[in-house]
Amino acid sequence: MKRCIKSAVLMALVLSMLMAFCGCKMSKEQVIIYTSAENYRVEYMWERLSEEFPEYDILIEYMPTGNHAARLLAEGTESVCDIVYDLEYTYLEQLAKEGILADLSEYDFSVFADDVNRSSFYMAEYRNGGCIVVNPDVLKKHGLDSPKSYAELLDPKYKNLVSMPNPMSSGTGYMFLLAMVNEMGEEKAFEYFDKLSENVLQFTSSGSGPVNALVQGEAAIGLTSTGVAVNALNDGAKLEILYFDEGSPYSLYGQTMVAGKENKPEVKAVFDFLYETYAYENCEKFFPEQIFKNKTFEVNNYPSDILYCNMEGDTNDMKSYLLSKWKY
Repeated sequence: MKRCIKSAVLMALVLSMLMAFCGCKMSKEQVIIYTSAENYRVEYMWERLSEEFPEYDILIEYMPTGNHAARLLAEGTESVCDIVYDLEYTYLEQLAKEGILADLSEYDFSVFADDVNRSSFYMAEYRNGGCIVVNPDVLKKHGLDSPKSYAELLDPKYKNLVSMPNPMSSGTGYMFLLAMVNEMGEEKAFEYFDKLSENVLQFTSSGSGPVNALVQGEAAIGLTSTGVAVNALNDGAKLEILYFDEGSPYSLYGQTMVAGKENKPEVKAVFDFLYETYAYENCEKFFPEQIFKNKTFEVNNYPSDILYCNMEGDTNDMKSYLLSKWKY
């Protein structure tokens, strides 16, 4: 009997060691994605990638665009990040110059519209258009009408009722700054934001912040992303989208891999899926503004025939210069 017990214990020990060994061998390959996409898009992306790649352990880490770029600049090619997703072009330009991004020359860029192809080190993910969004109920509560121009946003009657993303941390906020610089000239544009700041309840850290403030009734007017506003509308929020005469500011967001990570089969497989399949899904579901040459999309409640602002000078050097003058 003792011999049987000893044999059973020994067998259990051997089995546990084998299971531990097999567990090490069978652990999933990990793919880490840094992103600045909104929560609802991160959730959808994780669901899709989990469906497509159950054999991989996929981690998605969110950061506002400014923090996202700063972290990659600090970590360089030694970063744990494999795939850079949803980062504004000017930051990607800077990362490419520092040699942090993989060369994507093997991919077919001809599928994209000509105005979104700027580098072989990153490719378009979506065009982020901006708009003015209002909460009619909050305006009514204060006995106010919707603003009809950027100049009207300076009226003291809107004090503490305006929300805008901070250009220092948000690509959405920066595109409004650049658009106003191009429209008014640098000096007058900064004078404008000096005055606007008196009415701003909060400069938010992300482009979705103003929409959150509107939905919660904390603000009446938001300078924000059209896509984020439309998502809130489609979720039942009572909001209205406005465009002023200057049109819609916009910025381009892209995707890429960290240099060297393209040689990892699991990373390459996930990125290929983002390029070949998910990029179209993202536009079809969230951001239909044109980035593909021969493909258009429609999203419920998304404005069509959008007139765009003058976004000349959308470079990393210009961004660094303008942000050095921003003080809020």
